[in-house]
Amino acid sequence: MSVVALRLAGPLQSWGASSKFVRRDTETAPTKSGVLGLVAAAKGLRRTDPLESLLGLRFGVRIDQPGQLVRDFHTAQRPKRERDGSTTWTSLPLSYRYYISDAVYLAVLEGEHELVTTIDAAVRSPHFPLYLGRRSCPPAGPIALGVFDTDLQGALTAVPWLASTRTQKRTRDTRVTLATVRDAADNELTGETIHDTPVSFDPNHRQYEWRNIVRGTVDIVNPHGTAAPVIEHDAMSVLEA
Repeated sequence: MSVVALRLAGPLQSWGASSKFVRRDTETAPTKSGVLGLVAAAKGLRRTDPLESLLGLRFGVRIDQPGQLVRDFHTAQRPKRERDGSTTWTSLPLSYRYYISDAVYLAVLEGEHELVTTIDAAVRSPHFPLYLGRRSCPPAGPIALGVFDTDLQGALTAVPWLASTRTQKRTRDTRVTLATVRDAADNELTGETIHDTPVSFDPNHRQYEWRNIVRGTVDIVNPHGTAAPVIEHDAMSVLEA
């Protein structure tokens, strides 16, 4: 097995897994359905095209820079053409939309080497524009990080810390502990599931299935970390002088 690694960073991201009606929530980390949607767009698949070639991929994400949760109070109107040729506007229901600002994630997809290689090539030269969960959330900088001959957990542990240089310098520790969320292995017992495996992106018949996830942490080197110096102080030395 091989993995393709993706850097997901931007001013705003939104990864909904349970949004309904006028409340559009976001998870604290990218969802499998969202990332596979990004890959499908890069490969030129349309919403009504089958997704069988992507459904066998295992997915994992590392939260390199958590960002902040923000809420947008959303209003909209719909135009209506009247019989006399005039246009009137109908107000649509008010909605709340949630985003994560200034976040950076490492997303990893594990599968056959040939498949992940084609995904890496597609993300570098996408057929359709790519976005981070919603069309209003374009990525900042290149997404593709390359293909690696390792497994899901190995990539989450080995890929260098992707947080901004400012964040790395503000975190003075030489190593940092980062949260991860990944697909559970077939022989791995887990009590947490999420309705996040896409079966169809067809707007008229969206389908998702449940997947088992495992939450964990990994320790990553901070390239800008500085170990605090050990200062030995003898308070009695002043009295002796």
